[in-house]
Amino acid sequence: MEIEIWSDFACPFCYIGKTNLEKALDGRTDVNVTFRSFELDPNAPVQTDKNIHELLAEKYGKTVAEAKAMNESVGNMARSAGLLFDFDHIQATNTFTAHRIAQYARTVGKENEFMAAGMEAYFTKGGHLNDEETLLKLAEEADLNLDKVKEIIQSDEYLAQVRVDETKAMEYGITSVPFFLIDGKYAISGAQPVESFVSVLERASGTKEDISKSQGPGCSDDSCSF
Repeated sequence: MEIEIWSDFACPFCYIGKTNLEKALDGRTDVNVTFRSFELDPNAPVQTDKNIHELLAEKYGKTVAEAKAMNESVGNMARSAGLLFDFDHIQATNTFTAHRIAQYARTVGKENEFMAAGMEAYFTKGGHLNDEETLLKLAEEADLNLDKVKEIIQSDEYLAQVRVDETKAMEYGITSVPFFLIDGKYAISGAQPVESFVSVLERASGTKEDISKSQGPGCSDDSCSF
């Protein structure tokens, strides 16, 4: 079975969905998972003096208190998946460089390791995903060649590969992530609970039934839905 996952490092539901899918797979060895690049905000600045609550309030036309409540709700969902989100220390940034490194990681079979390290750094450890030292530390955690990663950071290498993934997303009509595509035929949108993933995977393995309408919480470039 081939599973492609369009996701962004800065998408909380992508981290939750990735975690729940892994639990649903439960160590299956007949599944190949490929992560595809998707930038929720390609124009996001590298640096900002606003915290994530202020940024969300501004983006969605909410008060900061309302944005904090939204984040608390997502944090509760994360805890149910066994994750701890620290929204107060998230360092919002542009994720393009991290996606380029993930593309390299895919070529050496370390994509999942780098994606996991990057998402944990962003949501749990307050890591800045455009800081060279931070990115190199994450690359080291994923057992990547640090000289190569430094070369990627300081160039535009793997830009084309990111754009290929994003073009595929447009061709499939993907506007919200996470988005899971099974064997190029069956689609799952959003951070489904483990049980839903298990059910969909079983149906995808055993039938030709159309399950493309399976949908859960996710984020698009202009909103997040629960």
